[in-house]
Amino acid sequence: MVDVVIAGGGPTGMMLAGELALAGVEAVIVERRPTPELVGSRAGGFHARTIEILDQRGIAGRFLAEGKPVQAAFFGTTMLDMSDFPTRHPYTLGLWQNRIERILTGWIEELGVPVHRGLEVAGLAQDDGGVDVQLTGGGSMRALYLVGADGGRSAVRKAAGIGFPGWDATRSSLIAEVEVTAETPAGMRIDEVGVHGLHLMEDGRTTRVVVTEKQIGPATEPGLADLSKALTDIYGTDFGVHSPTWISRFTDATRQAAAYRSGRVLLAGDAAHIHSPSGGQGIGLGIQDAVNLGWKLAAVVKGTAQDSLLDTYHAERHPAGARALKHTMAQALMQKADPRVGALADTVADLLTIDEARKRVAGLISGLDVRYDFGGGHPLLGRRMPDLDVVTANGHLRLFAFLHPARAVLLNLGVPGSVDTGPWADRVQLVDATYDGGWELPVIGPVSAPAAVLIRPDGHVAWTGEGTRQGLEDALAQWFGPARR
Repeated sequence: MVDVVIAGGGPTGMMLAGELALAGVEAVIVERRPTPELVGSRAGGFHARTIEILDQRGIAGRFLAEGKPVQAAFFGTTMLDMSDFPTRHPYTLGLWQNRIERILTGWIEELGVPVHRGLEVAGLAQDDGGVDVQLTGGGSMRALYLVGADGGRSAVRKAAGIGFPGWDATRSSLIAEVEVTAETPAGMRIDEVGVHGLHLMEDGRTTRVVVTEKQIGPATEPGLADLSKALTDIYGTDFGVHSPTWISRFTDATRQAAAYRSGRVLLAGDAAHIHSPSGGQGIGLGIQDAVNLGWKLAAVVKGTAQDSLLDTYHAERHPAGARALKHTMAQALMQKADPRVGALADTVADLLTIDEARKRVAGLISGLDVRYDFGGGHPLLGRRMPDLDVVTANGHLRLFAFLHPARAVLLNLGVPGSVDTGPWADRVQLVDATYDGGWELPVIGPVSAPAAVLIRPDGHVAWTGEGTRQGLEDALAQWFGPARR
C-alpha cells in the first residue's frame, strides 16, 4: 500500500506530489501519457499568487529564468496594470505549458516521486482502510487516499460518483501547433464568432493557432481537417496547415464538482473545475488547490491531524474556485465582437479606470486577494502572508525562505519568548524576528502590524497575536492536530 495515489501528471498533480514528498509522505503519480512528451503551448503562464506559491517552495527562480514577466492581467481587452501591488511579483509570467511541466518534472524527480506512465484510473473501491484503484490494463494499486488531478473528464470524479454541475458550452475553439505554407496575419482577431490568432513560435517553424469554431465541435479529439475547416471559415484560407504537433479543442463550458472530497477520494485542478481559458486562471487555480490540500493530506496520513482536517479543503477551495469561475464566465462574454457586448465592454473598461475598481479586479485575477473565511479578526487572517524582509539571529532573511520545507511557521515579531509552539514544536517552526517596514495587503491597503503570526504551510495566516498567547493553542490544535504532551 502507498500513502497517496495521484491520478494525473500535469501541473496540479506534480505540485501536489511535491508537497506530499516534502512532508515525508509517499505519493505516486499515474499518468495516461506514455512518455513525458511536451504538451506544447496549451497554457501560457500564471499570475502573481501562483509565482508567490512557487517562491514559497524555493523554486520560483526556475520558472522566472525561462519565462517573461509581463503586465497581462486583462478583463476583456482592458489591461490592468498591477505593478503597484505590494508583492515581489506584481506581474504575470509568460511561460508555455511544456516548459512549466518540464520544470515541475525536474523538481519532483529531485524529490524522488515515482511516475507510472501509460496508465489511467479505470475504477475504484474505497473502504475504511483505503482505496483500491483499478488501472487500465488490469493492474491495481491500493492507497490510503486517491486524488483525481486527471482533467476535466476526470475518471476519478466519475468513478467516485461526484456530480459536476454547471453550464454547457456556448462555443468551442481549436488550439494547435502546426506548420504552415502561407504567410499568416499578425495579432489576435475578435469577431462575432469569437477570438482567433496565429503566432509564430520561438523555433521559427511552428505556428500556434487558436481559432473559434462557427459551430460547437463534438466532444472528440479534433484532427487536421477540423482545424483546416475552422480556419477557412474565419480567414477564407487554412494557410496550408500541416504537420501538427498536437491539436486540441476547448470550450467555454463552466462546471464545478459538487464536492472536492468523497471519503478517501479528493479532486484538484481541472478534475474539480473547468472553465473558459479567459483570464488565464487554469494552471494557477490547480496549483493553489494542490498547496491547500498537500499539507492537510500529509498531516492526516501521518496521523498528526484528524481526518476532519480534509473537510477544510472543500470549505476553502470550493468557494475560491466558484468565484474564479464566475469571473471567467464574465471574461468569456466580452470576447465577442457583438455591438451589445461591445457596449458592455466599453462600460466596464470605463469603470476600470477607477483605481479601486482596477485593484479589485486585478486582485481577483492575480489570486492575491484570496481570503479563506476564518471568522473575524485582523485583516491578515485567512489571507496570504506577505514575503517580508525580516531580521533574525541569522541575519536578514526573506520570510518565504522559512516556508521552503512546506512546514508551518510561528513568526514572533514581539518580545522573544512571548509566544512559542510548545508541544507543536515538531510541526511548527518558531521564528523570532524583527520587521520595521510597513504592512500592506493587495486591494486592502495598509494594515496594522501584528506582534505574532501563525502561517500555514500554504502561506495563509491562521492566527495573529498582539503580544499574548490568546487563541494560539486553539489555532495550533485546529490546524496542526492535538498537542502531544
